[in-house]
Amino acid sequence: MFEFDNEPSFSRTDRVAAEIQRILATLLQREVKDPRLQGVTITECRVSKDLSVCKVYFNKLGATQDSPEVAEALQGFDKAKGFLRSALGKQLRLRLTPELRFFYDDVPEKASEIDALIAKALNKQ
Repeated sequence: MFEFDNEPSFSRTDRVAAEIQRILATLLQREVKDPRLQGVTITECRVSKDLSVCKVYFNKLGATQDSPEVAEALQGFDKAKGFLRSALGKQLRLRLTPELRFFYDDVPEKASEIDALIAKALNKQ
């Protein structure tokens, strides 16, 4: 396989992760009726090299790492995990459907904290 300098190369795991993220976002929007999962956004998916495990990172509007909404969303994902994996398997066309593991994505919170610290440091000068 030839690679050209101006052509980006994406690994198979990256392509599968992007497809899983797209499918899960659609399923959450259209199929899942659990109120604990309302307002949840899938921010990133990371698939293992052998495609057996997918770590799904989510964010919930107005929630923080320690808020009860995040714990409820994790419970909702735990309950819907079987349905989501089954629906994913029907759409993915892979030999094995990855096991889904859900994690709260705290990157936006940490980014805003860092921005606030930088702004505070700049104002002191």
